Amino acid sequence: MLKILWTKLKEAAISVFPVALLVLLLNCTPIVNFTATETVVFACSALALVLGMALFNLGADMAMTPMGEQVGSGLPKSGKFKLLLIICFVMGVFVTIAEPDLSVLASQVKEVINGTTLVFTIGVGVGVFLVISILRVVFRLSLAHLMTFFYLLLFALAALIIESGNASFLPLAFDSGGVTTGPITVPFIMALGAGVAAALGDKHDRESSFGFIALCSIGPILAVMFLGLFAGGEVSYTLPDYSVENRLGFALFETVLHTGKEVLIALIPIAAFFFVLQFLVLKLPKKRILQIVVGIFYTLFGLVIFLSAVAIGFMPIGYKMGVQLAENHSAVLVGFAFLLGLTVVLAEPAIHVLNKQVETVTGGAVKGRSMLIALSLGVGAAIALSVVRVIFDFSVLYYLIPGYFLSLGLSFFVPKLYTAIAFDSGGVASGPLTSSFILPFLIGVCAALQGESKILLDAFGLVSMVAMTPLISIQLLGFRAVAQKTIREHIAMRRILGADDKQIITFM
Repeated sequence: MLKILWTKLKEAAISVFPVALLVLLLNCTPIVNFTATETVVFACSALALVLGMALFNLGADMAMTPMGEQVGSGLPKSGKFKLLLIICFVMGVFVTIAEPDLSVLASQVKEVINGTTLVFTIGVGVGVFLVISILRVVFRLSLAHLMTFFYLLLFALAALIIESGNASFLPLAFDSGGVTTGPITVPFIMALGAGVAAALGDKHDRESSFGFIALCSIGPILAVMFLGLFAGGEVSYTLPDYSVENRLGFALFETVLHTGKEVLIALIPIAAFFFVLQFLVLKLPKKRILQIVVGIFYTLFGLVIFLSAVAIGFMPIGYKMGVQLAENHSAVLVGFAFLLGLTVVLAEPAIHVLNKQVETVTGGAVKGRSMLIALSLGVGAAIALSVVRVIFDFSVLYYLIPGYFLSLGLSFFVPKLYTAIAFDSGGVASGPLTSSFILPFLIGVCAALQGESKILLDAFGLVSMVAMTPLISIQLLGFRAVAQKTIREHIAMRRILGADDKQIITFM
């Protein structure tokens, strides 16, 4: 176990240190100026982030992924298909309500919509689309066709919301799709999808294992849009206190305690529901159950450390970087945002879960390294484009509408496997570090350039951009693979046609 943990620590260090090094090197230049306290707190938070990510990844391997696989593969074997759909709906609601990042979204609209109502509605949206994902596997439905239909529906609803005068809901609605596919949801739903595909899908159809995260990301967007259609007023936003000093001492203890409470509330319903299924249907051996229990504890401690470190050290530094760069060095702002995106995606814990499953399901046909490069470029572009949007003050729809039409158009020309992976990667890339480090960075940029009143319209929508650009970059990876294969076949055919007939040997 210690050897595995050491391996996870090294992997986490390789992921986190590029982001930390970029920020600390920036502090050594005249571009930004952190206090000694801020620098020390950020460095300690980076070390805590490494430990938290390592424990989380170990817990995901031991508990979250096996739980999802057993539910996905065990229930279909029982022959109770309706029970599978009901349980998947309930689990979809539970894991969504449990997602810690969702509380951030709910706090932004609490003046207009009751937070409990919002969270439950979004949970129902994920549950419904998890059921739709299972039906897609069973009835061999095209992911590209489903995504095209639902995104056309989304943009039609967006037009209605603009007409109703509640345009402030649009950035929040699109962000909700990325926020709800976080570190708890992703390992479970991806493993559930793999289990269902193995039990009910075509054995030769590798892409049926993917697409679950992609479809489940649509439910929250639709849910918030429907709430926006019937909301009675504009959403208000108050800039929170981002100072590091106010997060130390007793406040640090309160942050860890609050985070632990949220993560515990998140994991208890999922674990309890799984053990009920174990008693009634699954009947796994005790050794496997013990491993899952230990993995749940690793997941709990890992997430508490990870999310606490982000809240204490990364969120305040992200905000201050944004303010200082926008006020004094706007010329390098877009370039730095791109570099930040290239590195920050490495530190998203769910990214490594996705890459591992991609290599496993595809038998190494799609390399994790290629995936990571494509994701980094996509997220870097998303953050840079979001900064451009803040600078020139225009709607996020100017990016999302052509971006999604391009990604949906590519889905008809690249292998289906790449399309399914791409749409899953969008939700996975927009994890807790994006919402708790990059979003404060963009809020700082917006506060400096456009003022607090514009934050809700200009800064929010970042998560939806981070969720969209990997759809294009991963599919371009697939397009390159198709083009290379076509060129190789063309060259081989030319060699065959141009061969000397005398060199052809005829066997009688």
